[in-house]
Amino acid sequence: MAQTNQPDASLKSATTLLLPVFIPAVAVLALMIIGTLSNPGLAGKVFSSTLAAITENFGWFYMLAVALFLIFIFSVAVSPWGKIKLGPDHTEPEYSFGAWFAMLFSAGYGIALLFFGVAEPVLHYASPPNGAPETLDAAKQAMQIAFFHWGFHIWAIYGLVGLVLAYFAFRHGLPLSMRSTLYPLIGERIHGPIGHTVDTFAILGTVFGLATTLGLSVAQINAGLHYLIPAIPIDTSVQVMALGIITLLGIASVVAGMDKGIKRLSLINIGLAIALMTFVFLVGPTIFILEVFLQNTGSYLSGIVERTFNLQAYTRGDWIGNWTLFIFGWTIAWAPFVGLFIAKISRGRTIRQFVFGVMLVPTSFTFLWFSVFGDTALNMIMNEGYTALVTQVQNDHAIALFKLFERLPLTEVISTITVILIITFFVTSSDSGSLVVDSLASGGAYYTPVWQRVFWASMLGVIASVLLIAGGLRALQTASITFALPFAFIMLVAAVGMWRALVIETHREASLQSAIAHSTKNQNGRNWKDRLSHLMDYPSEAEVGGFINKVAFDAMQTVREELNKRGWDAEVYYDEEPLRVRIEVLKEAEMDFIYEVRRCQFTTPTFAYPEIERQVPNEEHYYRAEVFLRRGGQAYDVYGYSRGDMITDILDQFERYIHFLHHSPGLLPWQMEMHDEQLQPTQPKTLEEDISSEEQHRQNQKS
Repeated sequence: MAQTNQPDASLKSATTLLLPVFIPAVAVLALMIIGTLSNPGLAGKVFSSTLAAITENFGWFYMLAVALFLIFIFSVAVSPWGKIKLGPDHTEPEYSFGAWFAMLFSAGYGIALLFFGVAEPVLHYASPPNGAPETLDAAKQAMQIAFFHWGFHIWAIYGLVGLVLAYFAFRHGLPLSMRSTLYPLIGERIHGPIGHTVDTFAILGTVFGLATTLGLSVAQINAGLHYLIPAIPIDTSVQVMALGIITLLGIASVVAGMDKGIKRLSLINIGLAIALMTFVFLVGPTIFILEVFLQNTGSYLSGIVERTFNLQAYTRGDWIGNWTLFIFGWTIAWAPFVGLFIAKISRGRTIRQFVFGVMLVPTSFTFLWFSVFGDTALNMIMNEGYTALVTQVQNDHAIALFKLFERLPLTEVISTITVILIITFFVTSSDSGSLVVDSLASGGAYYTPVWQRVFWASMLGVIASVLLIAGGLRALQTASITFALPFAFIMLVAAVGMWRALVIETHREASLQSAIAHSTKNQNGRNWKDRLSHLMDYPSEAEVGGFINKVAFDAMQTVREELNKRGWDAEVYYDEEPLRVRIEVLKEAEMDFIYEVRRCQFTTPTFAYPEIERQVPNEEHYYRAEVFLRRGGQAYDVYGYSRGDMITDILDQFERYIHFLHHSPGLLPWQMEMHDEQLQPTQPKTLEEDISSEEQHRQNQKS
């Protein structure tokens, strides 16, 4: 029975919209646009009152939720679950660490660092939440607050969403969509109204979170252009025009795709950002920066628990809503975008690699960034007499970075580079955000038509423009915090769902022992010379093919016949490309058992034939007959087994399967199936095959 897993080319061009998600999301956005444009003044008042109500009534919930996100993601990483891969056991990371970090950093908050890197420390110094302003204590407090706002908590929010999405999508074959995080709790109902609602809220939160980011960036672009060309005024009309122009650049990038557009721009972004930070570090107070970097990091770590739960309950004011809740709410609203994006680029990494990579590296970079820019600004104010910077930043947050550059060499050059960097960050956020929103609106589809991506890129520009018209930063703050509220609940439920899935995976691993261990056991009875010969042998494609066709296939047929006699429904399948044979044992209302032997190609190592001098090393290949179960490749070779050895190996794995079923009390059938039911009988060999499998599943669910 020949089967193929090649992706259908039509999937790359067909319309993939999931209408129960797309229509409600677009309807809400359209109503917001129409209502705001018809009466911007009234819309501004509504935004202000909404922000005040949420801050007063739900501030505690935001702070508690973010604390739980951080505790959960760290606990999972340091637990034995941290060794689990985000994908089948045999997969490797798709992107290098450098490219991976550049993309998640650019998508995460590159624009925020440029906007707040100078402005936030200066504003907290001038108006701290506690104590006297413009003092040494206010300066220390300002940096500790900035570290807290942009440290572990931010990346715990992003990391939680990215982790659960990558785990369920790549480990269990579910759609790369927020609905998949609820599978351990509600099962197949994720494909119904509950799942549609979750994805709709994810789209709305992402759109308004991105709109906030784009609004901040375009305000800073306007400030930079005014600084370089004074004839360009700072007003909303210029910012809306800039939004339109740069949105077109975003559309061009999103059409180019992930590798050609987003990856290249991300690498440019991180390169320019590091160059800019290095320049300020070298020409600024270098030793002072290093000292405060260490001191502020220590203060942050020692006070992280107190600040996490500090709501200023005894001194009610607007500060907590304008700063901490805004930043956390903005991040939660933006989390579906950043989380889904970093999930897409994190396939093949372990949970521990993912968590520590996502949290430690960007956070360390952020602390250094704020130390370089923020402490340089504070040093200018306190020690060099540049007190005018405080008033200038208070009057216009967006101008802060450019005013800092006035006191540094090559002012116009670095200001121009900064404007370019803001634009590239803008484009990166726009195009990656469009891809993510389009994927959510298409049920987690990988391939979507160009017009859909263009539609969402345009929608992001329109929403940002409307919010700027309606009330500037205040309106952007309100939109982010408002739509973050329901999504925070969804994230908590997603964390519970992942915990449940990991518990189930522990049941499975406890019952399925090491494949290599029992492989060694099966070979213990063989002549030691035969075993040594097998270790030194590098069989050809034809040799492994003959073994699979004869020995493996015959062994499976024998097991199938015996199982059928005992009332078990078993079938044996043969595929020519890739060459593989497998036996499937079906048990009603239970998870199916699958055992496959597949021919796999490997590069012959240079030490294989030392007597042969090679001009081009590693140009030859050898083949292995590797075992695959539902959870992926088991990384052991059965080539050379006798027919009896093969039968023993199949029965060993089948015995572990029976043991798993017997020792998983309380698990519903769909909970046991969640490990495997969305996958093909064995893990696809390439990413394109994974894409085809998930696309086909999504199409089946729609039909």
